[in-house]
Amino acid sequence: MTSPLPNGQTSLMLQMTQRLPLSDTHFRRICQLIYQRAGIVLADHKRDMVYNRLVRRLRTLGLEDFGHYLSMLEANGSNAEWQAFINSLTTNLTAFFREGHHFPILAEHARKRSGEYKVWSAAASTGEEPYSIAITLADVLGMAPGRWKVFASDIDTQVLEKAQSGIYRQDELKTLAPLQMQRYFMRGTGPHDGLVRVRSDVMSHMDFAPINLLDKQAPIPGPFDAIFCRNVMIYFDKATQQQILQRFVPLLKPGGLLFAGHSENFSNLSREFLLRGQTVYGLSKERS
Repeated sequence: MTSPLPNGQTSLMLQMTQRLPLSDTHFRRICQLIYQRAGIVLADHKRDMVYNRLVRRLRTLGLEDFGHYLSMLEANGSNAEWQAFINSLTTNLTAFFREGHHFPILAEHARKRSGEYKVWSAAASTGEEPYSIAITLADVLGMAPGRWKVFASDIDTQVLEKAQSGIYRQDELKTLAPLQMQRYFMRGTGPHDGLVRVRSDVMSHMDFAPINLLDKQAPIPGPFDAIFCRNVMIYFDKATQQQILQRFVPLLKPGGLLFAGHSENFSNLSREFLLRGQTVYGLSKERS
């Protein structure tokens, strides 16, 4: 016969298995708060996703009610939990050389430009996009100091930390050529077998920073020859999309390019940008 668990453990087991109620009022408040903080629009069909992601925070904090959690957040606008809240509700789907048609365009553009070629990856996630940009630029421009720079940012500090580490599973690099693997990555051995790390000479061309695209005071080291803002706008409403695009205008050098995601159309959002290729935009009025 199995002996009963101590009362404390029994209570903990019940807490872990019991589904905490998420009322309509609390769901709507969560949607309002993530929109205010990050500009992200959450539709009704995202309710289960919201529950599954935030309930982990409640468990971690020992809370048993979404109302208590929201009250804790709203009681202090600088509470560190706000970052965990944002991290929980952001979506990070990425891969090396995703939407691969962009990288030959980037390479050709970089080849024709003079001076230090600077690129901003505005939604860097776990790093696959900025490192794909870096590999493209290294292939075209070489590795000389001051020849190119990639600034990688994301609102989610957890994924940005992974990006900055530069460590990936080897099977995540299937889209890379063998020469690129050899040139830009180190293979792990022993307990690190199956892992790779971005080489330090590539990392020396990279800068990382947490950036909220809605924060007008965020330190963005522009202007840039190219900005990658791909598959980000789909999470914002039209007003927020227009606000972000307007902010990009002074951050692009004359003749610079803005790369969008496959399901995004900026032509209908802003007169400042004109389509230059497949989901690639340039400024409609170039500054001198």
